[in-house]
Amino acid sequence: MPKSKQYTISELAAEFDITTRTIRFYEEKGLLAPARKGTSRVYSGADHTKLKLILRGKRLGFSLEESGEIIRLYDPAHGNKAQLKKLMKAIQVRREQLEDQLEDLQLMMSELDQVEQRAAETLKKP
Repeated sequence: MPKSKQYTISELAAEFDITTRTIRFYEEKGLLAPARKGTSRVYSGADHTKLKLILRGKRLGFSLEESGEIIRLYDPAHGNKAQLKKLMKAIQVRREQLEDQLEDLQLMMSELDQVEQRAAETLKKP
């Protein structure tokens, strides 16, 4: 059986364009668990995948806790159903938050347009 790919902390940091400190932070939060070779950290392919998912979750606006909960539900033996259900719920909640923010932004843009128009009209008066 071939040995799975292993990564150093520097390799992961370079690949994902993050700092080694960020990776150590994720370790402290229990999201990554590298093996040790002496004083060096050795990351597995699973750690690589987890880091990729953590960063994707961050881009989507999920908290680290949410991402961690979803990652911990990984269970390919049972089709990852619990994980996928949790992910879909998190997506639904995030989508609702973004829709609320979008509505707020649209209202603010409308108010800015009105204030700008009134200011422009006032400036035209003699």
